[in-house]
Amino acid sequence: MLLCMSDNRQENPSAPLHSVSVAGVVVREDGRVLAIKRADNGTWEPPGGVLELAEAPEDGVRREVYEETGIKVQVDRLTGVYKNTSRGIVALVFRCRAEGGHEQLSDEAVAVEWLTPGEVTSRMAEVYAVRVTDALLDGAPRVRAHDGRRLARGA
Repeated sequence: MLLCMSDNRQENPSAPLHSVSVAGVVVREDGRVLAIKRADNGTWEPPGGVLELAEAPEDGVRREVYEETGIKVQVDRLTGVYKNTSRGIVALVFRCRAEGGHEQLSDEAVAVEWLTPGEVTSRMAEVYAVRVTDALLDGAPRVRAHDGRRLARGA
């Protein structure tokens, strides 16, 4: 059960609070994946960010990818749900395809590149690389937990 800041928190002060984020794994026809190098911590990740309160997840993905990279996307499908157990963040990851725009830097991205799947696994931390590799698979969305650095056992 996901809870967000609401009256429920006031009624039950021990109720957990979660933040919901979205990320887009944008796959090009040649199989390369859009990635950003974050300005705040220098890590490589798929573009994404916090979902706004009144925003649909698919709209949030389109907004975040465009704001961070200049690429307009079509959202294809949900590919995974990832919970950071140490920070209470639930990330919804969607596979997308580019439909316009051009790569550009932003306040949040100091680099924007199209990476091969091999480059994804070598440049990204495990908790971000798995989001991309899961998005490249067919089938049902994956559900995984991690502590911000490593996947939980069995995840």
